[in-house]
Amino acid sequence: MNDKIALITGATSGIGEAAAEALAGAGFDLVITGRREDRLQLLEKRLAATGTRVLSLCFDVRDQAATRRAIESLPASWQGVDVLVNNAGLAVGTRPLHEGILDDWERMIDTNIKGLLYVTRAVAPLMIRRGRGHILNIASIAGKEIYPGGNVYCATKHAVDALSRGMRVDMVSRGIKVTNIAPGMVETEFSVVRYKGDEQAAANVYSGLQPLDARDVAEVILFAVTRPPHVCLNDVVIMPTAQASARDVHRESASR
Repeated sequence: MNDKIALITGATSGIGEAAAEALAGAGFDLVITGRREDRLQLLEKRLAATGTRVLSLCFDVRDQAATRRAIESLPASWQGVDVLVNNAGLAVGTRPLHEGILDDWERMIDTNIKGLLYVTRAVAPLMIRRGRGHILNIASIAGKEIYPGGNVYCATKHAVDALSRGMRVDMVSRGIKVTNIAPGMVETEFSVVRYKGDEQAAANVYSGLQPLDARDVAEVILFAVTRPPHVCLNDVVIMPTAQASARDVHRESASR
């Protein structure tokens, strides 16, 4: 029986929710976090019904003080965090840079970069104190390439990619693994958020192909955290078979 604790940000939907389910199935105790308390409570109830020990923390990773308070509030029996999944993140808007909306930029920068930093700064010392741990940052193919309309989102995910490498260097002597996971097209609420609720535009992103789903990425997370102690997956890029790069996608004809 696994006696490890995993903390997952953005666990209320998509990859975060799927990761919680996968890790629960592998016997991890879970700290699940997110902004939507109703969804957190539903997930906690569902996981607890399977026998998983679960603690939910409702806060916004963009709020440094709230993030610090939430992590500091962990009871002693929950402070031995073995795995941190920095999943909270989003894309908002597709305008070219010269037409960009500042609020969109700030939401992405504050969540994807600063939020990841705030959580890691609060959790990493708990790992370092014990001399072991594993941090997984959910990046994106947008952290490897640039594409039209991606500008600031791509910049934030390039930052995640760089931070993953920087963390690995900083923490290698502390016994901490760091894994960067860069998915391509994953059908979650991601595109609905990006297109600000336009469900048709979001659906068009995945038309004519079979994208990844959240469980596909969750399985990679589970694989990474269950490697032997001497093995670390530093960087993983995962895409649907129909996607070769951020811009090269094969779509089946609608008439076929």
